[in-house]
Amino acid sequence: MDVVALLEDLPDWGLVAGQVGTIVEKISHDVFEVEFTDDMERTYDMVPLETQQLIHLHYSPVAA
Repeated sequence: MDVVALLEDLPDWGLVAGQVGTIVEKISHDVFEVEFTDDMERTYDMVPLETQQLIHLHYSPVAA
């Protein structure tokens, strides 16, 4: 599963830029269902987000 971070605040969802989530489903070409969990891995939000609202996080080296 891909880990992403928000690039913008989403006040209607109670989310702010920088919050980290996991893509759990591809809804369409550029829309993904993203799950946000706390430190205890409890889901606190599931939000459909567009590609431009997210940045993909990498945990290992990636060629430029």
